[in-house]
Amino acid sequence: MTIILDNLSVDFDEHFQLQHLNWEVQSGQHWVISGGNGAGKSALIAALTGTGNIISGQLQGLPERIGVVSFAAQEALINQERQKDDADILDVISIGTPVRNIIFDDCLDPQTAQKMITKFALDYLLDRAFRKLSTGESRKVMLVRALSCKPQLLLLDEPFEGLDIDTFALLQDYLQELALQVPMIMVLNRFDEIPAFITHIAYMEQGQLLHQIDKQDTEAYNNLYQLLHLKTTELSVPACDPLSSIPKLDPSQPLVRLTDLTIKYDEFVLIDKLNWTIEPNQHWQLSGPNGAGKTAVLSIITGDHPQCYNNDILVFGFQRGQGESIWQIKQFIGYVSTALQWEYRVQISLRNVIISGFYDSIGLYSKASDRQKSIADQWLALLGMSDRADQPFQKLSYGDQRLLLIARAMVKHPPLLILDEPCLGLDDINRQLVLALIEKICAGSETAVIYVNHHTQDKIAGIENYLALAKD
Repeated sequence: MTIILDNLSVDFDEHFQLQHLNWEVQSGQHWVISGGNGAGKSALIAALTGTGNIISGQLQGLPERIGVVSFAAQEALINQERQKDDADILDVISIGTPVRNIIFDDCLDPQTAQKMITKFALDYLLDRAFRKLSTGESRKVMLVRALSCKPQLLLLDEPFEGLDIDTFALLQDYLQELALQVPMIMVLNRFDEIPAFITHIAYMEQGQLLHQIDKQDTEAYNNLYQLLHLKTTELSVPACDPLSSIPKLDPSQPLVRLTDLTIKYDEFVLIDKLNWTIEPNQHWQLSGPNGAGKTAVLSIITGDHPQCYNNDILVFGFQRGQGESIWQIKQFIGYVSTALQWEYRVQISLRNVIISGFYDSIGLYSKASDRQKSIADQWLALLGMSDRADQPFQKLSYGDQRLLLIARAMVKHPPLLILDEPCLGLDDINRQLVLALIEKICAGSETAVIYVNHHTQDKIAGIENYLALAKD
């Protein structure tokens, strides 16, 4: 099999094009596509699946069966599930498609599917609705789905993102075996995740393939590595808006106190009598394998989990269940998560996405002050996006969207900043920027941080408290 891109240009919309790509993937080769956020890496994977309009050049040699794992494919499945939400019309409660159907409907290799289900320990999820899964769980399902279609080519866009350490190792080992049979093209933002079987690396920038190197070429490899690890300039976090400041809290009281927290679904106990106190200006790293309950605990704190009224929970001076509103709670919290990113689908500008953080809203429905606009522009400058201030959020790459949502969460300098895997989908340069920003927040005296992360190397200076959840 030889895949040839001959002077290929692909148009996705008025904001982005792949331009004049010349690339050849030969039998026995396995490629990693690298580059910054918005460079076109995911667009290239999409073009190989038939997405976009070819405006010039040729794309030849693609096999019939292609296995795909990507954020775009995952989002497409989630959107399909949302379209089934005509429950108000049908007068029934839509529970969504179970994982079993997501995997086995149209499956060409049930034996491999079952093998992967066992390997990833997913049997307990088979009857659960796909859209109710955590980020890591849904990622595993997408992998099983792709690997069980008897692929002649695997396109893997950030296949390791959202996976815990054990699952990451399992997948690395499995792909190493599979590489003897199936060619692979991966998008990876982390050089330290590149599997040993990868033979070539390509570098993209502004929709163009600028560098293609043999991984065995040590000098070229080191130069590319340095290109992707450029150091950021001196950082300065913009100040908050004094006119839209959050009510003052009693500094002698904890921000959060969970007493014997228990979360269960029928007979299944997810969290059993957890006690956790978060003091002002205290920073925590929350860890645990996929399915251990990290997201559930965070949603208890934010008030988004229905079982917060069944437990003894004190947040920001409010004892839950005594008449407080969810917005009284949320005004003290900045939050970033994959789930938020799926939900943030409104068509507004980058500037207004950041401003919406002052109002804890998805979209902007209040008139922004000149001061808020100025602060938003300072954040855009910090992120290197000043020239895109008026572009629509939905046209950004996944990584750039995540950067914007982090700025949105930080913009009001909340007493508590919850970062649920904030580096998910970010390249090295932007990840370093995000980690440095979080360190700045931790170094200050006004915001406590809860940092959820699977990657041990993404440690934050200033975080000295750790809570590890176990999965029974």
